[in-house]
Amino acid sequence: MKVAVLGAGAIGAYVGAALHRAGADVHLIARGRRLAAMRRHGVRVRSPRGDFTAHAHATDDPAEIGPVDYVFLGLKAHSYAACGPLIEPLLHDTTAVVAAQNGIPWWYFHRHGGPYDGRRLESVDPDGTVGAVLAPERAIGCVVYAATELEGPGVVRHWEGTRFSVGEPDRSISERCPAFGEAMRAGGLKCPVEPDLRSDIWVKLLGNISFNPISAPARATMRQMCLHGGTRRVIEIMMRETLTVAEALGCTVGVSIEQRLAGAERVGDHRTSTLQDLERGKPLELDVLLADVVELAEITGVEVPTLRTVHAISDLLALRSAA
Repeated sequence: MKVAVLGAGAIGAYVGAALHRAGADVHLIARGRRLAAMRRHGVRVRSPRGDFTAHAHATDDPAEIGPVDYVFLGLKAHSYAACGPLIEPLLHDTTAVVAAQNGIPWWYFHRHGGPYDGRRLESVDPDGTVGAVLAPERAIGCVVYAATELEGPGVVRHWEGTRFSVGEPDRSISERCPAFGEAMRAGGLKCPVEPDLRSDIWVKLLGNISFNPISAPARATMRQMCLHGGTRRVIEIMMRETLTVAEALGCTVGVSIEQRLAGAERVGDHRTSTLQDLERGKPLELDVLLADVVELAEITGVEVPTLRTVHAISDLLALRSAA
């Protein structure tokens, strides 16, 4: 199996290192200090499950790699529209793109069925720019339940969780999903193939839509937000509004708000990806975490006043941090 990791950040490098450890032909695409470190020292993973180092091939030139079986997309969603020149050399007719993004993916309504089938969300795929670069037919959905952080160039701190759920947009069980899952499991990760990955998307989104935009202005970790009474109540309300939108779309989320909060608290003093991006001066990935659900609420006629309020505040923060 030949795999290219486009966006070898904390999650991408962690997955690439695991697949390489399992014997897959892995190629990491990065640049700058991160690329230099991975070329010199490999990807160094620090984890309570055991430290290890993977010396996978690393490059800044996808043409050097050529077509692959799978592209693991570790980029932030706001980078998808511009990734065409990087991803095109990696594609052949059957190359699958495993999109490990938070929030609602650009392919969400691809072969969804029902009244929203084929609908495009402007907040996720503005003017169709993402779909033009990443054909939804190539997409394998991936929901990440792992907390990781870059401690330095090429050094990944794995805090908690090893589950990467995958699934086809059309809810079929294809050959490509189990094959990818088997390689992930051989590398020590959990990778169940879900018949309806959209339920997993909403389970993960319950946390991302609330913890991520609050963590940035509050500069707070997961545990700190859970233990602060006022913040915890706001998060509960945001989760309740999100569940109402999911239900309006016909999606049943198989987890309670208390279970989701308990899981977040167990992660401990981990900084969300949004807080990490803010501290590093990077763009904030909020459109696919919050703006998209506000857009879905408008489509379905669901009232989400708290989501709208937090979105307004976090959107201003994103604009100011980018200035």
